[in-house]
Amino acid sequence: MDKHIRHIKQLARDISEVENGGPGAEILLDKAWKSGKFAFRIGVTGPPGAGKSTLVNWLAASFSDNGKKTAVISVDPSSPFTGGAILGDRIRMNTLSGRDNVYIRSMASRGSLGGLSMKTHDVCDILDGYGFDIILIETVGVGQIELDIAQAADVTLTVLVPESGDDIQAMKAGIMEISDIFIVNKSDRHGVEAMVTHLRSLIALRKKYSTLPWEQPVIRTIATSGKGVDAVLTALDKYRKMLENQQAWHSIRGERMKNKVFQIVNETLSAHFWTPEKRKMLREELQSASAAQQSPFRIAEKLLTSLRKA
Repeated sequence: MDKHIRHIKQLARDISEVENGGPGAEILLDKAWKSGKFAFRIGVTGPPGAGKSTLVNWLAASFSDNGKKTAVISVDPSSPFTGGAILGDRIRMNTLSGRDNVYIRSMASRGSLGGLSMKTHDVCDILDGYGFDIILIETVGVGQIELDIAQAADVTLTVLVPESGDDIQAMKAGIMEISDIFIVNKSDRHGVEAMVTHLRSLIALRKKYSTLPWEQPVIRTIATSGKGVDAVLTALDKYRKMLENQQAWHSIRGERMKNKVFQIVNETLSAHFWTPEKRKMLREELQSASAAQQSPFRIAEKLLTSLRKA
């Protein structure tokens, strides 16, 4: 069997092991963290139908053409029957699948409101360990952006279209905080100038709160033809150099490691806490909660008190 094919099959098995929380997941992730290789993680988010997949396809092809080992994680809506990914983006990206330096993986969002599975972080770490230079993370685009995309990526692209006014209103609680580059796709449509003006006004308000010397650019693209993709690549390169000049890489990696430690500790403590006895106690407290006029705080207090007594 071809060495490259064996390599890709092993990568796929390792990702499945991590995604499914298999017995070997911790060993694989520990090895990946020790590899010392860190890919540039690019998050691509935005409302459905904005053209995210088409843009990601162009970006991945461009990085591949420049000799960069590139991975694409496409977070699909979970199948209502199996919980697995629907794989629509892998079908759309089949033109890239024949390249030796491109790897495409679909993942199920598994109900995550921000469009990212909690396992996406771990899959990125595995890809880091396999020596990828670029990781493109495309979210579902459910209209409600949460901080999970910002935590998983080094830079976040938000893809909108001229008609995205309502989407911005729905997302604006977090959109300015997590977006590093705005892309107005399908810019040959009516209303593009109004959308660009609106975004720049929001950027001006946010600028004074930024801790990095970076003003979010607004880039017009027509992803179906590749128009504007070069400008996106230039902006990504400038952002990466800015991070290097500001020595922000160490901070980003440190924050990511801290969040991972929090996750591991919380999951471990939770698993140890919820013994069969604790679950039985909870059921009993819930059954009597209405008559005793108890709040969730008092029930939790009883459970925690029993732990201290033990």
